[in-house]
Amino acid sequence: MQIVIISGMSGAGKSYALQALEDTGYYCIDNLPSQLIEALIQTPQIASLERLAIGIDIRGGKDSLKEIPETLTRIRQRYPKTHLIYLYAQRDVIQKRYNETRRSHPLIHEEKELAKAIELEENLLGFLAQQADWRIDTSQTTVYELSLLLRARLGETPLPNFSLMFQSFGYKHEAPSDSDFVFDVRCLPNPYWVPELRALTGRDSAIVEWLQQHPRVQQLYQGMRDFLELWLADPEACQRTYLTVSIGCTGGRHRSVYIAEALYQHFHQKLGDCVLLRHRELNYLAPSQ
Repeated sequence: MQIVIISGMSGAGKSYALQALEDTGYYCIDNLPSQLIEALIQTPQIASLERLAIGIDIRGGKDSLKEIPETLTRIRQRYPKTHLIYLYAQRDVIQKRYNETRRSHPLIHEEKELAKAIELEENLLGFLAQQADWRIDTSQTTVYELSLLLRARLGETPLPNFSLMFQSFGYKHEAPSDSDFVFDVRCLPNPYWVPELRALTGRDSAIVEWLQQHPRVQQLYQGMRDFLELWLADPEACQRTYLTVSIGCTGGRHRSVYIAEALYQHFHQKLGDCVLLRHRELNYLAPSQ
C-alpha cells in the first residue's frame, strides 16, 4: 500500500490537497489523530487498499503531533512507500486567507489575535516541516496549480523512489522557499531588452536561438548541468525522495525558463519519467512523459 500523509499549516491547502489525491484514486481521511493511524491501517478494509492519504494537523491536538515521528518510523517499516508532505505559506498570506473566508483558526482559543495564532501553529509544526519528504510553499500557488503538482508527483503512477523537478521563477515575485537548490541566472544577457523578444518566453524558438548565441549562457548551463550530474550520480545517495531545483531570473519568463527547459530535457533523457518541469510565472507544469 502507498500511504501519503498530508500535514502543514491551517489555511495552506491541506483540504484541497486531499481532494486532489482523492480524484486520482486515493482513499482519503482528514483530521485523524496520530494515535489512530496504526490502528486504522491494520483494519482489513484499509489494509486491502492500494492508496491511502491521511490528513493530520493541529486539530488533532499537540500531544498527537508529538507522536508523529515515532509513528511514521513504525509505519514505514511495514509500508516503505509512506511519504510525509508538508504544506505551508507565508504568515501574511495565511492571515489574508482567513480574513477572506472569515473562518476561525484552530488555535484562536489560545491566541486571540489571528497573527499570533498563525505564528504559534508554525512553531508547533516546525519539526514536521523539517522531517517532511516534500515541502510545498503555497503562498503563490493556486488551488489548481497545487492539484497539478500533486497529480504530477503522486497521481497516476506508483509513488516514485526519486522525483526531480526543475522549476523556473522570477525574483521580482519572490524566490520559492521549498527548493533544494536555487540557481540565479540574472547575470546572463537579458532578451527582455530586445523589443521584438520581450513578449515571448524562454520556450519560444526565437528566445532559444538568441540565448544560444551567447557563450556565457552555454557556460553557465554547462556548469549547472555538471554540478547536478555529479550530485545526482546516485539518486538514492541523495537521501531525498523529492528534489526541487529552482532557476531564477528577474521576471521568470525568459532566461530561467530557457535554462530550466534545457536541464529538464537533459535529465529527462537520463533519468526518465521521474523528472518534471514547472515554470511558476507561466503557470506551466509538464508532467513526465
